[in-house]
Amino acid sequence: MLRVIAGVNLFAAIVHLVFWGMAFIHFRDGLTLSSPVPAALATTFGIGVADLVWSVPLLVVGSIGVMQRRAAGWLSAQLANGLYFYSMTFILVRDTLTGDFKPGSYLFMPFTLFAFWALWGLWKRRDEFPGLCGASQA
Repeated sequence: MLRVIAGVNLFAAIVHLVFWGMAFIHFRDGLTLSSPVPAALATTFGIGVADLVWSVPLLVVGSIGVMQRRAAGWLSAQLANGLYFYSMTFILVRDTLTGDFKPGSYLFMPFTLFAFWALWGLWKRRDEFPGLCGASQA
């Protein structure tokens, strides 16, 4: 189970990098501080920056740390998986209200569904991560 979580989270980090890299390259000419940017596009790029600053590093550190049974890896993986719920709630509400579901909504939804399982799975196996509060120190 831990290998699956680490592998999927590492794959998710790569997908984030590729997706946002392509998005930023595609729209780079239209994104200047002086040009008007539609609100939906601006919020989408805000999520992209947040993904690159928070989600990708947490996914990578979590993947490596979970495989090494490190408390910091467990925490990073839990935080990264939790961020999926926040981001996808925001995205699904935005897409529902605008009636325009974006490709990223479909791309990242499977990772969000996986995150439900991963959060529970990591919680059940927390005793395998020395240094966590409540984990056995054997």
